[in-house]
Amino acid sequence: MLFPASMALVIAAQWGWPLAGASRPVRVFAPPAERWLSGHRGVDLPAVTGQEVLAAGEGVVTVARRVAGRGVVTVTHANGLRTTYLPVDALVTEGRRVRAGEVLGTVGGAEGHCPATCLHWGLVSGELYLDPLLLLGLGQVRLLPLPED
Repeated sequence: MLFPASMALVIAAQWGWPLAGASRPVRVFAPPAERWLSGHRGVDLPAVTGQEVLAAGEGVVTVARRVAGRGVVTVTHANGLRTTYLPVDALVTEGRRVRAGEVLGTVGGAEGHCPATCLHWGLVSGELYLDPLLLLGLGQVRLLPLPED
């Protein structure tokens, strides 16, 4: 899903930062050239262990559990987008409806992911990872090739 530039202000009004106060990412979105290759499918925001993690937009919590040893929360939004947050010690349960800015949990420890504690924030549309900063009218648009006939 690509967002036209004219929608940037509307998009930004519906979404918010997943941590109190805006911050510069310590690691930016760097998608792989192919789906199966390694890359960075989100942004890392500086955080402290125990800091509240906020829902970036209204939706339903569809994941609130440990995955591969890390706490993960995923919120599915009405427009089909999913925002992901990790590592998070969840304070919400799966199936719960949340509003933008509502506390999802707290930042957990993440040995090895970042040089210092961070929150990894992701955005997914279907199977396609997008830069979550697009929700705030920031970030870079990822252009995809046209499908072949």
